[in-house]
Amino acid sequence: MKPLCLSFICLLILSSCKSEKKETIIEEEVIELSIAEKIANAHGYENWKDVEKVAFTFKVDRDSIKGNGRRWTWEPKKDRVTYSIGRDSIVVIERSKIDSTNINLDKAFINDKFWLLVPFQLVWDTSATISEPKKVESPIKKDTLQMITITYPDEGGYTPGDAYDIYFDENYLIKEWTYRQGNSLEPSLSNTFENYQDFNGIKIAIDHKKDNGNWNLNFTDVSVTLE
Repeated sequence: MKPLCLSFICLLILSSCKSEKKETIIEEEVIELSIAEKIANAHGYENWKDVEKVAFTFKVDRDSIKGNGRRWTWEPKKDRVTYSIGRDSIVVIERSKIDSTNINLDKAFINDKFWLLVPFQLVWDTSATISEPKKVESPIKKDTLQMITITYPDEGGYTPGDAYDIYFDENYLIKEWTYRQGNSLEPSLSNTFENYQDFNGIKIAIDHKKDNGNWNLNFTDVSVTLE
């Protein structure tokens, strides 16, 4: 009789163990995104991996004077840039082969691409430092926004030591920024980020205006081609 009881008890214990194993839930580790990643994702960074080509014209309009602009076509996976001059003439830059003959053109491209895709630069520019966010009043529209500052190292790159104050809303969309050359205390330039448009999942602010409204750095003929 005792062996039967002992066997029954063992069976109950095994059954209980199996039930407990079935009810065990494995929790996945949740990785908190950085502020830079949240801003980049709000502008469609998760779609960047599928981008084959980005084309745009960088322009600055002052009062009634319309800028001619610089026309670029960038193939990021090939690290190749095409600069269009007029209708027929083009210059192709292999960015792995920059030398004295094309460095000024490359500087212009880096500047224009930075304006176009600054939300992604926050992730790409790993040598820069990014401050903790704080709530402040924006310089142009006087809105209450979050602000971070991205500061570049004193050596390396085309504009070492520069800093940018990035103002973004509760959805992590950039609304304004202030450029401070050489990380100076006084602003060198402040602009809005407005007229956002969606290009195959990449959100780009087309217009960047000063506080007087008579100056607008803008982008035309923008296209994003996916693979």
